[in-house]
Amino acid sequence: MYLLGIDIGTSSIKVAVVDVNTQKSVATAQYPDEETEIKSVKPGWAEQSPTDWWQHTQQAIFKLNALGLFNPKEIKAIGIAYQMHGLVVVDKEQNVLRGSIIWCDSRAVELGEKAFDAIGHEKSLQHLLNSPGNFTASKLAWVKNNEPDVYSKIDKIMLPGDFIAMKLTGVITTSIPALSEGIFWDFKNDEISSDVMDHYGLDGNLIPDIKPLFSVHGSVNAEMAELLGLTGGIPVAYKSGDQPNNALSLNVLKPGEVAATAGTSGVIYGVSEELTYDQQSRVNTFAHVTYSKEKKHTGVLLCINGTGSMYRWAKHNFAPNSSYAELNILAAQASIGSKGLKVLPFGNGAERMLNNKYTGAQLLGIDLNTHTQADIFRAVQESIAFSFRYGLDIMRENGMKPQVIRAGKANLFLSEVFAQTFVDVTGIPVELYENDGSVGAAIGAGIGSGIFKNAEEAFTQHEIIKIYQPKNSEAYEHFYQEWKNILNKSI
Repeated sequence: MYLLGIDIGTSSIKVAVVDVNTQKSVATAQYPDEETEIKSVKPGWAEQSPTDWWQHTQQAIFKLNALGLFNPKEIKAIGIAYQMHGLVVVDKEQNVLRGSIIWCDSRAVELGEKAFDAIGHEKSLQHLLNSPGNFTASKLAWVKNNEPDVYSKIDKIMLPGDFIAMKLTGVITTSIPALSEGIFWDFKNDEISSDVMDHYGLDGNLIPDIKPLFSVHGSVNAEMAELLGLTGGIPVAYKSGDQPNNALSLNVLKPGEVAATAGTSGVIYGVSEELTYDQQSRVNTFAHVTYSKEKKHTGVLLCINGTGSMYRWAKHNFAPNSSYAELNILAAQASIGSKGLKVLPFGNGAERMLNNKYTGAQLLGIDLNTHTQADIFRAVQESIAFSFRYGLDIMRENGMKPQVIRAGKANLFLSEVFAQTFVDVTGIPVELYENDGSVGAAIGAGIGSGIFKNAEEAFTQHEIIKIYQPKNSEAYEHFYQEWKNILNKSI
């Protein structure tokens, strides 16, 4: 018996099949091999095509099935993880009306700031746990204000994972965690926020039916089953944003547990049992996958837009023919501190932890006589680790006191330089696990479909594969403070 997990990432679609008995992945695939385009027709804008996501999802599943490592007919449930906050809009025939305004698009920042002032800062934080900011509700308001013809045709709004579920099942649903990540949810009143909807003048009928996150969100229809080699009628039983899902995949489910990821964006995600918020809205609080009206578990999330996106830019411009693995080896050849080369990696939209300031990415202190390609790639990795430390200090201000951080052995955590720098500059050990987003989505489907009785049963065979302990904390504290001084001058 198997479970299928689909991870709708910014750069690609990843899929995995998990054996229910071993709780381990038996096959994985990814599509496309090259990173998916982000369309940016104006500075600070970022869009992707939902139709591309669907085409890529199909191709990824075709690749997965072609491996011949499992019988697709034995897949019993599907789970979906997805890049958070992206706005997808469809008409009554479920046709996509425009490109998805994705998470790193900052066009709606000003609208969110005005909503924050109009609703009231304290009321927004107490009820929404965030400012309306640059999230999905604000993105929808931008469409309403700037593309009224498109807005008038909208039947339902969705997040990226909802769209893929719709393509599989023909059914459109949402959940409280999904609404909370869009800043549509009022935590105090346990309902869709009338403050947000009324301020923006949004039609409540655009919100899909609300279902429990771990539940059946629709069944794969006969046409899609035949196309993808699956059994008709199997449930899509789990949908979650990538960061709560990453936490699930790392068994970060209880208050006090913390996860990190360093993909296109970087995230620190801690579980709390309180409706907590940051007075400056530098971190965000959303409903965790385990949230219920009885147990209000929330996820405190700090997101850094300029992490893997900075590394990708450096690779594309300085070493386009090298693999990331080769660049990680190259970075390890440079000395700690990168001979004084400093990088500010904040070139992928406004950064919430910098109070929505946009500094642009910067390479500082380049010496044409001494700095090498190795120094550049090490400096990029070190700067990303420094940005995590900066964010972690903000989370500590808000009551998070992690003793250990869990992460998947993926993306930047595949680099010894990055992983060790992260640990040295934060002073917190990191446990690495093999699970990734698509595996977590598959496990979530097992919980949502009832194949696993609960999350505890789903993680009985969860194993640590490596632990990083601090080694060079004193040296890195010096380099971090130098970097922080440069950042403070830029903001």
